[in-house]
Amino acid sequence: MQEPEDIRAGDMSYELLIFSGSANPKLAGEIAEYLGTRLSVATIKKFSDGEISVKIEENIRGRDVFIIQPTSEPANDHLMELFLMLDAIRRASAKRITAVIPYYGYGRQDRKSEPRVPISARVAADLIESMGPNRLLTMDLHADQIQGFFKVPVDHLYAAPVFVRYLNEKKLQDPVVVSPDSGGVERARFLARQIGAGLAIIDKRRPRANVSEVMHVIGEVKDRNCILFDDMIDTGGTITKAAAALKENGAASVMAAATHAVLSGPAVERLRESAIDEVIFTNSIQLPEEKKIDKITQLSVAGLVGEAIRRIHNEESVSSLFL
Repeated sequence: MQEPEDIRAGDMSYELLIFSGSANPKLAGEIAEYLGTRLSVATIKKFSDGEISVKIEENIRGRDVFIIQPTSEPANDHLMELFLMLDAIRRASAKRITAVIPYYGYGRQDRKSEPRVPISARVAADLIESMGPNRLLTMDLHADQIQGFFKVPVDHLYAAPVFVRYLNEKKLQDPVVVSPDSGGVERARFLARQIGAGLAIIDKRRPRANVSEVMHVIGEVKDRNCILFDDMIDTGGTITKAAAALKENGAASVMAAATHAVLSGPAVERLRESAIDEVIFTNSIQLPEEKKIDKITQLSVAGLVGEAIRRIHNEESVSSLFL
């Protein structure tokens, strides 16, 4: 990762501004600090009936504006905040608007998995796009094809370099990266290649939403230090059952790494009582204090997102971050 440079370097003649919704102001502040600037001021309030009110408190005419707002819990409120901020900034004559969504909620509903259901990831994309952003910046989408739901350009970041740096510092002996399902094999293979680890797969079945059943472990895990790697942990059922299966198959230790700490329902208690020794997340989602347990380590993606923002502003390559 390069050190931060003057955000107005290059040929861009208009100033970069960073706004934050209420979903993750801490991450937004870290991104602004990386860029050597400050968070611009927006007031977000709620009326007594729950309606959200947004006001941009400074002149943004002709500026390059980035709105940082993961659509994490409560997803609907944070989506509405994003819609209103996009509309307010567009009406205030910003030159370019980029919606920065480190965690894209509704991303798991990316196809018709059964009759008479919506493709909710597409619905969310259409609503965001209707508010007029010029481009989107996001991280570790649940399915890569969601990028195609947008007509505007989408820059898709991967948190893997942040995990690679942390795991290399731990100098694990005989590591093996484990995909908790067949859908995450490419993600796990990339991490395994970067840290010089083996690869294994959990064969699971999902009879209904938020319920999974581990069937088999495919690959050699006996006496190995296993790293379960996924894009998110929601209720924790899949990852904790996978960890138990690895232990039953002789794993020496089990870590879990996931970009997004959704952690809904019984997730925190499940992780606390599980066979997992350490759970590593990024700070794409802001964790409330009651969900911060000793097993959880959070790594900052502020530098990664900040560098992507700098490159977008200066019309430089973003994909070269991952070469």
